[in-house]
Amino acid sequence: MNEITEAEFLKSYDVTKYERPSVTCDMVIFTVINEEEANYRKLPKKVLRVLLINRKAHPYKGKWALPGGFVNMDESLDEAAKRELKEETNIENIYMEQLYTYGDVYRDPRTRVISCSYMSLIDSTLFDVKAGDDAKDAQWFDVSDKLFEQQKSITNDGYILTKLYKLILKGNESELNAVIKVTIIAKGKNIAINREVLESNGIAFDHALIIHYGLERLRTKIEYTDIAFSLMPEKFTLTEFQQVYEVILDTELLKANFRRKISEMVIETNQYKADAGHRPSKLYRFNPNWEEIER
Repeated sequence: MNEITEAEFLKSYDVTKYERPSVTCDMVIFTVINEEEANYRKLPKKVLRVLLINRKAHPYKGKWALPGGFVNMDESLDEAAKRELKEETNIENIYMEQLYTYGDVYRDPRTRVISCSYMSLIDSTLFDVKAGDDAKDAQWFDVSDKLFEQQKSITNDGYILTKLYKLILKGNESELNAVIKVTIIAKGKNIAINREVLESNGIAFDHALIIHYGLERLRTKIEYTDIAFSLMPEKFTLTEFQQVYEVILDTELLKANFRRKISEMVIETNQYKADAGHRPSKLYRFNPNWEEIER
């Protein structure tokens, strides 16, 4: 029996042999801004925000979702993510990294849809956000994601830890919320983590889960990478830099410990920032060689 060549196999291959799910890309775009402060003597507080679009069509018409859309047959995932972000929000030319792939069977009421999510941290003052394509509106939402309940039970070979988080997103006129359940199952040296949305109000699809996980990843990455510098101007004070860390991590940091931690990441300049009501503060800039120094 003569075997066919690969070229002959591909020519006769039946693409309908397997059902093909649709594929989408969804983008979690974070930023940190200064909150307006009535007292000029106080430094403005930082606020963490995420970019959402208001859906123009069904399903979830009128609900808020992450920017995203379907991947075309002739483009890569990265190309689709960049195209959809530009079409729906007018944001382009930013660095995005893949976050996670979501493939629950019933996550989209239309059909089987697998979503590759992306994450980015940007300086929102550099972009003119505009809704387009199938988005009715594009808007930044303040982000709060807090643990409010946890329970741990011991098993014969490990434990089960359940955590409940309340995600709250505040926009110009809308407040959205969701409850996220994270279950950690430890069996000996093996650990499995399951995340699910228990309740979602005003947030389309399973995008509350994607935002929660994106924030979780961001809080991890800020500890060992230079991702926070994406939010900083060319020159900044160490107090401003610490505020960015604190709003992302949602915790206050000791000044001495923080400055020791980031000392190799910044370079001191001979310039100062003078703000009304405050003593002049020395300005610093990013040290592009800090990783080499760390080694």
